[in-house]
Formats: sequence, C-alpha cells, structure tokens
Amino acid sequence: MDFSLFYFADDSTPDGDAGRYELLLEGARFADRHGFRAVWTPERHFHPFGGLYPNPSVVGAALAMITNTVAIRAGSVVAPLHHPLRIAEEWSVVDNLSGGRAGVSLASGWHPVDFALSRVPYADRKRVLADSVERLRALWRGESHEVVDGNGAPASVRIFPPPVQRELPLWVTSAGDADTFRTAAAARAGVLTHLLHQDVGELAVKITEYRRAAREAHDGWDGHVVLMLHTFLGADRDEVRATVEEPLRAYLRSSVHLLARSFGALDPDFDIEALEDEDLDFLVDRSLDAYVEQRGLFGTVDDAKPTVERLRAAGVDEIACLIDFGIDTKTVLGGLRHLDVLRAACEAN
Repeated sequence: MDFSLFYFADDSTPDGDAGRYELLLEGARFADRHGFRAVWTPERHFHPFGGLYPNPSVVGAALAMITNTVAIRAGSVVAPLHHPLRIAEEWSVVDNLSGGRAGVSLASGWHPVDFALSRVPYADRKRVLADSVERLRALWRGESHEVVDGNGAPASVRIFPPPVQRELPLWVTSAGDADTFRTAAAARAGVLTHLLHQDVGELAVKITEYRRAAREAHDGWDGHVVLMLHTFLGADRDEVRATVEEPLRAYLRSSVHLLARSFGALDPDFDIEALEDEDLDFLVDRSLDAYVEQRGLFGTVDDAKPTVERLRAAGVDEIACLIDFGIDTKTVLGGLRHLDVLRAACEAN
C-alpha cells in the first residue's frame, strides 16, 4: 500500500493570512523526506470549500521547487473547463520543474457554477472527459493538434516545453459512479475515488470490475486505484476524537452547503437555507460519525492498520490522506509522524 498526502482545505482564513499555504508546503516537505508516494492538490472555484486551489498546476509548480522525489499530482484537473492544450502545457512545465514527477487525475466536474469558465455545456461534461484523456496523451507525446487561429485560418500546433516523462501518469476521478470506473479502464487510466457516496464493499465490487475490464482491454494491465481518506492519527484514540471533532464538523458543514448548491441546480425546489439549524446539525453529526468510524483514518496507528488491510483486500493501491480539514497546522504536522509509522509498517508487510 502506498501512502500520499491530499489537500482540499476550506479556505475560511482571514484575507491576507500569510499562513494559508504553510500546511501544504511543510506537509509536502515531510512527504518528500519520508518516502510518501505523492502530494495531490485539487481544482476548485468560487467557494471557500477547496478554495485554496483554483489551479493545481500553479500549486504543483511551487511544490516542484521544494521537493526532490515525491510525485506531484492534480487531484483533479476538471477537463471540461480547459482546452487540452492548456492542460498539457501547464503540466509539462510542472514535469520539467520537478524532473519528471508530474501526474494528473482528470475529472468531469460536479458543480454547475464552475462551468462559468467553460464553453462546454454542463450536460456534456462526461463525454468531454472521455475525449480529453487520449487528446492529452497525444499532445504529451509531442503530436500536433489542429486548431483555427485568430484569423479563422487552420493551424497545426504542439506543446512547449516538451515534458520529461514520455507518458503522463493519468487517473480519472470518480465519486463512485461505476460508469466512470469503466471509462478509466477503457482509457488505460487509474482511478482516484473516495468514500463520500460509497462504502468499502461497494468500492470493492467496482474495483473488481475495473480491473477485469482493464486487463481485457489492455493485455493484462491491472490498473491503479487511489482512495482519498480524511486522516489524522495520534497516540491516543480519545485525544484524536477530541482533536478532530469540531474542525471536521465545521468542514463538513461547509461541504453540505456546497453539495446542496449542486443538488439545488438539479432540483429548484430544494433549498438548503430552508433547513432549520438543528436539522443541519443532525445531518452534519451523522456524517461526522460515519467519517470518524468508517470513512477515514482516525485514531492510533493500531486502529488504522485493520482499515488499511481492509482497503488492500478491496483492491486499493494507494491511500491519499486528506489532512487539511481544519485542525491547526502545528497539530497536523505533528500527527504526520504517526502516519509515517503506519506507512512504514504497511510497507514492511
């Protein structure tokens, strides 16, 4: 089992706070020194939830300059919001700055408001995602792309600078939709997923089908599955629960509003603001218990080991540990030493 760090902060810090990216930078340095596989950063727009990360290639370029070995990955680039040429160009820069450590997970996008940046209709997002995988690969290999220039004339272009890696490591992000797993298998791409809308048993079934389809389509290639989990480990289980409870509750409350906005775009009669505070608190508390008990890595190293083994048995190759959900930076960085103990123990097995 590989271990990575994953970031998706709720940016509710005061304007001008110089420490906004301290946890990202120091966590990446820790991951680099201690043999973690990768650092993942997302693409988010127009909302505090995830709002530190409007462009993962910009963040990736910064991480490239302070690390030496850890992979630098987008989790994710929202493919329909960008021309494939721009994705290829930007991540080729990251690949060059890092000496060939770039990787990208492509997502179809999930929030309609984000598509203010796109010329692609929200309804076409999954088709665009599937098309983007091979177009991005071709550009990465140095192939030309036919375009129409500003005068309306045809032109043939390719990206610069050329990347270091011959092939760009690619994943497809799935919130749990089985069709997305199949899209990834057909495209010879890995899968980046989470447990927000599925449990481990459901995930195991999808991974089995994903691997079967990948092997059949690509001459025995087995695929690669990354699972994002909210994570904080410590020396005492009760202390960990006390540390994570309020920050995680606030984080989940922020995400509830964002998810509700997305759902409201599909159902105009749904209004999150109409919920009473006690109803919203009930929803958040239910989610909190599920995260702490079933859908995260919380507690001691010994508490976490059975979870890792259960995920390994389900077919997960890499756990991407989401660490920036509101605990203060010093405490999170201190807790990374326990995560490193877990990483080393699982690597030894």
